[in-house]
Amino acid sequence: MNAESDHARLRDPALYANRELSQLDFNFRVLAQAQDPSVPLLERLRYLCISCTNLDEFFEIRGGAVRHAVELNLPAGVDGIDPALLLNKIHERAAELVEAQYRCFYDELRPALADEGIRLLQREQWTPAQREWLRRYFVEEIMPVLSPLGLDPAHPFPKILNKSLNVVVLLEGRDAFGREGHLAIVRAPRSLPRIIRVPGLDGDADASLDFVFLSSVLSAFVDELFPGMTVKGAYQFRVTRNSELIVDEDDVDNLALALRDELLGRGYLRAVRLEIDERCPQDIVDGLLANFDLPPNAVYKINGPVNLNRVIQVYDLVKRPDLKFRPFTPRLPREMEGMFDAIRQGDLLLHHPFDAFTPLLELIRQAAEDPDVLAIKQTLYRAGKDSPIVEHLIQAARNGKDVTVVVELRARFDEEANLGLADRLQDAGVQVVYGVVGYKTHAKMLLIVRREGNALRRYVHLGTGNYHSGTARAYTDFSLMTADPAIGQDVHLIFQQLSGLAAPLKLQRLLQSPFTLHQGVLDRIAREAAHARAGKPGRIVAKMNALNEASVVRALYEASQAGVEIDLVVRGACALRPGIPGVSEHIRVRSVVGRFLEHHRVWWFGNDGTPELFCSSADWLERNLLRRVEIAFPVLDPLLAHRVHREGLLNYLADNQNAWELHADGHYERCRPAAGEAAFSAQLSLLEDLYA
Repeated sequence: MNAESDHARLRDPALYANRELSQLDFNFRVLAQAQDPSVPLLERLRYLCISCTNLDEFFEIRGGAVRHAVELNLPAGVDGIDPALLLNKIHERAAELVEAQYRCFYDELRPALADEGIRLLQREQWTPAQREWLRRYFVEEIMPVLSPLGLDPAHPFPKILNKSLNVVVLLEGRDAFGREGHLAIVRAPRSLPRIIRVPGLDGDADASLDFVFLSSVLSAFVDELFPGMTVKGAYQFRVTRNSELIVDEDDVDNLALALRDELLGRGYLRAVRLEIDERCPQDIVDGLLANFDLPPNAVYKINGPVNLNRVIQVYDLVKRPDLKFRPFTPRLPREMEGMFDAIRQGDLLLHHPFDAFTPLLELIRQAAEDPDVLAIKQTLYRAGKDSPIVEHLIQAARNGKDVTVVVELRARFDEEANLGLADRLQDAGVQVVYGVVGYKTHAKMLLIVRREGNALRRYVHLGTGNYHSGTARAYTDFSLMTADPAIGQDVHLIFQQLSGLAAPLKLQRLLQSPFTLHQGVLDRIAREAAHARAGKPGRIVAKMNALNEASVVRALYEASQAGVEIDLVVRGACALRPGIPGVSEHIRVRSVVGRFLEHHRVWWFGNDGTPELFCSSADWLERNLLRRVEIAFPVLDPLLAHRVHREGLLNYLADNQNAWELHADGHYERCRPAAGEAAFSAQLSLLEDLYA
């Protein structure tokens, strides 16, 4: 077969897994952690809730996008799947996941929790005393904030907020005005707790480990809302809606104002999924489907609470350290007192969460107070509530520094928080930039300009994760602090471009999306293929959250055909199929799901004995490589590059505890130690010297 026909074969849709289904399948790997008896019990409960929450977000974003594609009659993607067929496949696969989630909860976790004295009670398990306590709680704490709505010509079906808890009530009899009862809707305000601690056998509610779902309490006492009428049935339900905000940025004069308007209606966009009590009569189900304009396969009949993810509150309410992961104290570098001196002497590398986020906070704090610091520039994608970074930036502006912050307003689900953040910064005198129309600013960059003698020196922080203290404790990420002049100049030019809309730049060290990053990745993959064809070793090891960009996948296939050995650690969606004879037999793909969310992106290219290593904020996705402002930065210090290679790549290739291997047919198999092989967890190995 000639090269031209080989290249044509690499465009065959059969070689590309569907991204949406691949992303959906990731939740099965998360759920497997909830089913693993070696994981502490309350952590298993947390994994179940993560799986449920991830499924919600999947429908809000990916499921909503596919439904939108169906409505627009868009063509099939690179995988060849028609959007209408894909939507059906999504519902089929999601139904399997939902069944597995509830089976895990009822058959495994709930009994195991009960064995530890932590009881998640169903209505038939309430003692008479508990039932009376809950009835009083309903009357005194819940009923005053409820507004039941009877459905009749004067009261049409109400708007149902995205993911809110609701009860549809079947009534019999006449109300005070002689109206015949039929159906009513009871909406649970979000101010009400979804998990309620009830007194145990000793009657003490504060120390009790007995809990009930709000949905159970609503169903049990809903008749209190309809005096004189008979409740024939009460069935909880929940609707999930598309939550992707669509703003035509080319057609708005003020992006912030347009986003504020869109946010007002986000909770009421098109429905994509209906969850409902499995006992609900079919005619009521059909009526709800018609109201939400959903097909029959979009309904999920639930035997239990429709908001199962709310059981995460039990994790925080129960103080049982023995049922949770062992706590640890992250490392702190010795150079905390003088961050500028330390960085000037040599690059600093932090591997979160094993290394503390504190040095970065300290760098910004010192910059805000240092009289020699003239300017601070930073990107903020997700900063979190009550961010100390934001406080330091505000203080820097008040201290007379020139502070510029690029706030990405379109950070999904953080749009409202970022609008408020931008307002606070502007009120303090910070220059706020909203990035570039049509391109999310996802790069993680901090630039500090400091006068030292007769010259100016630039100090830079670059990271794979967000400037968010909370996620720094839960996500694996790399941070690099450097005073390298070339990197400093590159970052300066990118900030100039973001704020001043400059022309494309020629950077010395960094790769930047949407200009050089995509081609830079392709060129380096091609270089490894050229080495292999010349009889030299070709080697690629890369780690990322997701992979679906078609030209990158084709380049990897071509490199495999040339003999390049390729190992990929892809946490979530992966469109590439490894191990296909003649196409990808030299490619191996694994996914690691452990205590922390795998989040750093690291790419290592062998380059015939002169390896290149990049860390990045970008996945190998079409959006990251072509439609965002992203960066990839080299780790130039050989010792630090070796550390990233060892801790961020080789470590994960050796994992046989939390790793899953992807096979050519698209299924994942959990890795286990071979005969005589010791068990090894990548994350645990990095924690071992941190345990007190």
